[in-house]
Order: sequence, then structure tokens, then C-alpha cells
Amino acid sequence: MSGHLLRTAQEWFSYISSINGFQHLPFSLDGAHALLFPSTLFPIYMGIIPQDFCLTTRFLNKTIISIIIFLNYENSIYFSVLYVFTICSLQCINPKILVHTFGRIYFQRSTIMSEMFCFQCQQTAGNKACVTTGVCGKQPETSNLQDELVCELIHLAEAATKEQNFTPESCRLIIDGLFTTLTNVNFDNDAIKDFIHRVIAERERIGSAHVPVISLWDGANDIVSLRSTLLFGLKGMSAYAHHARNLGYENEEVNRWFYKGLCEVNREHTVEEWIALIMEFGQVNFKCMELLDTANTESFGTPEPKRVHTDIRKGPFIVVSGHDLKDMSELLAQTEGTGVNVYTHCEMLPAHGYPELAKYKHLAGNFGTSWQSQQTEFENIPAPVLFTTNCLMPPRPSYADRIYTTSVVGYEGMKHITEDKDGHKDFSELIAHAKRLGGYEHDHSMSGINGGHIVTTGFAHGAVLSHADKIIAAIKNGAIKHIFLVGGCDGAHPGRNYYTEFVKQTPMDSLVLTLACGKYRFNDIDLGEIDGIPRILDMGQCNDSYSAIKVALALADAFSCNINELPLTLVLSWYEQKAVCILLTLLSLGVKNMYLGPTLPAFMSETVVKFLVDTYQLQPLTAPEQDMDTIFGRG
Repeated sequence: MSGHLLRTAQEWFSYISSINGFQHLPFSLDGAHALLFPSTLFPIYMGIIPQDFCLTTRFLNKTIISIIIFLNYENSIYFSVLYVFTICSLQCINPKILVHTFGRIYFQRSTIMSEMFCFQCQQTAGNKACVTTGVCGKQPETSNLQDELVCELIHLAEAATKEQNFTPESCRLIIDGLFTTLTNVNFDNDAIKDFIHRVIAERERIGSAHVPVISLWDGANDIVSLRSTLLFGLKGMSAYAHHARNLGYENEEVNRWFYKGLCEVNREHTVEEWIALIMEFGQVNFKCMELLDTANTESFGTPEPKRVHTDIRKGPFIVVSGHDLKDMSELLAQTEGTGVNVYTHCEMLPAHGYPELAKYKHLAGNFGTSWQSQQTEFENIPAPVLFTTNCLMPPRPSYADRIYTTSVVGYEGMKHITEDKDGHKDFSELIAHAKRLGGYEHDHSMSGINGGHIVTTGFAHGAVLSHADKIIAAIKNGAIKHIFLVGGCDGAHPGRNYYTEFVKQTPMDSLVLTLACGKYRFNDIDLGEIDGIPRILDMGQCNDSYSAIKVALALADAFSCNINELPLTLVLSWYEQKAVCILLTLLSLGVKNMYLGPTLPAFMSETVVKFLVDTYQLQPLTAPEQDMDTIFGRG
């Protein structure tokens, strides 16, 4: 039952009936009442109607009207769902018949009336599911095509496994295909359709009987929850594997687990079996993160601490977003000597710490803050923007003509840069565009969220562990009493101010390790130093989560204890599926007492959440002061 418990139906009915524009439909069905209002009022009154209960359909393709239905279900009053119907007139259909025909689908989570179903990100509607359009901007057709792509990838994995024919092409298609369905990566329907055709062609080439694919979002809540957790973990791992492959690094165990994972998603399992599979996946993802760390450091050097300016120099420039360091390297080489500066954006900030990238003097600074602010920060930007991977948002008209995408990223109408047969990309059109736009006429001041104009990065495990003796000594003599890892994905949820306030409240005798784009909530704050060590240590992208785990394991080894006995607290923010697979890796390593927010994943059922709380003492965020008191045993 997808109902939303209200105080009384009478209160809802009385309130909405009093609003101008609503018409009472004179019928009752099983204690239900209905109200009718024109579609023009739909946007206005969405504020009083839970978005995740909004389903749409078409009927005769005429005037749109809407029906609100109140239902009495098992002696509890529920506001069930907003139905949008397309009919000729108010008189052409008997409302009672209409409700009899469509009204009972509220028992189902996903129905023929739902235009889409997606609950893979933290900002999903009502923290339940997006069913009419994605909060991220994803349209129903795109969402459904991505689900179709996932199903075809399962078909491909099943065929390859049955035939024991794991071709390089099938592996690449599975990794890149899963990455394509990650949140805020690809909105281009034609590109997704083309990818589906390529997957089908490879499956047919391998040869195998067509294996039916399970209905991903149907079934018992706990099973759907666990199936989704594994699938979303695979999506997250695909991003790490994709970036490693771009640099020529692969791991056969990781590759084979993509096939295994997709096949297991297509199987029925007990709860215990699902949990065992998810823990096994967490261990494999750890190896994948280690692989990517090796690929990045061997290709571009061990990251070194670097102070990065947020102000923008006058003259032409290019902004580079996403995570792909190979794309950044190629662009820097092609822009050298052209008079065009290059600025990192969001998750590309850690590029400044890699010696082989930092050597380019025209890698001039960092533009803006986190991904969710791009629509305002890119407003009328006098420069092109290259999206190497996620997180892309639907571009506004004021800068849509300046967006370039590459690799698995796509948006209808945007310029897409492809690689040649040797894997190289030609950025000459992008560079020429930057020169035409000319950049700012004068130096342009920009700051972080808290007003700072300098951010630091480059404190990956190599840099941190080079000071290990100093950190260990500081812990032993009491100069450092606690270490916090405050990191993960950022997003637009109001509750994300939590992380800013939490970091501000950390004691002066504590370090704050951070990574991923969540650091933009506080990375421009000067928290001072402890014995010459900055209190905020930016360890890199979400792709660099391996660094944080490696440091924690090294400290545990130094103190001859397990990770849960360290004066270490993990406070994690999540948005999309890469954060999911990191969480699963931490759980598989036995890490306990983690704080997770700003909300718990919608795809985790109450039973799954209870298991994580009981087994790993996973802590949902409350308030910074309250959580800090709990951590230190105060009050």
C-alpha cells in the first residue's frame, strides 16, 4: 500500500475543498471521496500533495484534469494518490467508473499508470521514489530506457556466463552501460538507445538462449531492497572500473564480478543469501578502488598538498567537471601555450594535487563549488564547460550552448566529444570556443560556500601516511584526540547544512579528513593546524575513498587494534550510487558506528535498516550537537 497516513481524511477534504478551483465529485467508494480540479492548478497545489504519490496517464488525449482520492483502508485514513487523467470533458466519463477502473492500483508500488520508477539517489521524491519525473531532471522516457539498458546488460551477463565467453567487448559494455545509468550521467535518449542496440548485438554474437530478466522493482519489500542495494553497488563500482580502464588498468576478479553480480540480481535469494552477496561485493569493490588508486598514482604521480585559488583570472578559460583525470591530462596538454586557462569544477578539484597535472601552469584554479550549484554558477558563464563524467544537471538556456560532454556523459543537443580508434580525444573545438567567448574582461572574484577564496587538496594516503609518525605521536601525546572522516556526496537537500555545522563544532584537538564533493560544505573554512598539520585534509574525489580506508587501516596497524577501536568517527553523506558501494565496502570491512545522512536510502527497507543498525550500529544523522554529544559520550 503506497498510502500516506494523515490525521484524518476529513481534515484533508475540508482543507482542499475550501481552495478555489476544486470541484467535489459526488460519489463515494469504500469510504473514498474525490475532488476534481483543472490541470492548470496542478503546479500550484503540488506543495500540499506528496510528490511521490503523483502518477500520470493519458486517455483520449484531450483536456487534462486531476482527481484527488481519499481512501479509508483497514480502518486507517490514507491520502492515496493524485491521478492525472486526459479526457474530453468533465461529463464524458462517469467518475465512479473511473475510480473503479483505476482506483485500486494504489496497492502496487509500480503500476501501468506510473510513468517511471526511480529511487536510486538520495533526493528521490519524498524519499520514496520518483514516478512522474526525476528530481535530477531525468524524464520518464530516459528512466525507462535506462531500466531497459540494465535488463539488456543482465541478458548479456547471463549469456556470457552460460557460454563462458567473457569477451573484452562485453566487459566494456557492462561497465560503461552501468555507468550510463548512474545518476546525473546520461540524459540523451538516442545515445542510450544506441547503447542498447550494441549490447543486444554483442549478446547475439556470443550466442545463447534468451534468459528472462526478473522484474527489478517488484516483489517483497525486503527482497526488492536487497536486490536494489546490490544493483546500485554495481553501478557505483562501474564508475571506478571505467576510470581505471581508461588508463589501461584492469582486474580480472573485478571484471568477472560484474557478470556474477548482474546474474545474481536476476536470481531469487533468501535475505541471508542477499546479505552474503552484498558483503562479498563490498570486498570486491575495495579491490576495484585499490585498482583505480594505482592507475591514478602510476599515471599522474602521488598527490601532494596544494593550495588552490577560487578566483578566476581574466581571459579565455575552460571549466572541467567530473572525475576523469585522463581527459583532464589530454586537455591540459592541448591547451598548453594557447592562452586558455583551465579550471577544475567540483570533483575535479583534486587534479591539482597530481604532479603530472599540476606541472601545467595554466591549471589556474577551481571554479565554483559543488555540482548541485552548477545551474546558478554557470549562468551566462563566458567559457565552455567540459563534463567528463557525472554530475551533469539539465543545462539552462543561458549556458546550454557552452556545454560539452564526453565518454558516457550525454545530454540531448549538447556537443559530444568522442575518442578516436587509439583512445585519444581532439579538444580543438572546445579550445576554439573558449577563445571566442574570451572569458572575463577582468579578474573575477568567486568564493566557497563560507566565503573563503583558498581551498586545499592533495592529502591522499601517500601524503597523509608520509606524516604518519607525526600523527601517531600527536595522538599518543594528546595533541590529536580524535579524527573525523566527514565526506561523501553533496546535494541540494536542506539537511546538508548539517555537515558544515558539524565540522565547525569539531574540537580544536581533532583532525577532519574529507573527500568527494561533500567537502564543499566546509573546505573553504580555516580550522587552523595541529603541530603543522592542517585540521582539514582533503583526500580527493569519491574515487579516492580507498585513501581514507588505507589511512584508517594503517593507523589501526600502528596502534595494534582494529579500526573500530581507533579514535575515529565516520560521518558520511550520500547522493548517488558510488557512495552506496563505498558504504558497502566499509560494512564488508566490519566498520561500525558510522553516521549516514542526510537521509537513509529510500531503497533500504525497514528490515534492512534494522539489520544495519543492529549489526553495524549504523547511525542515522540527527543534529550536529546531538551527534557530537553521542560520539564523545556527553550528556
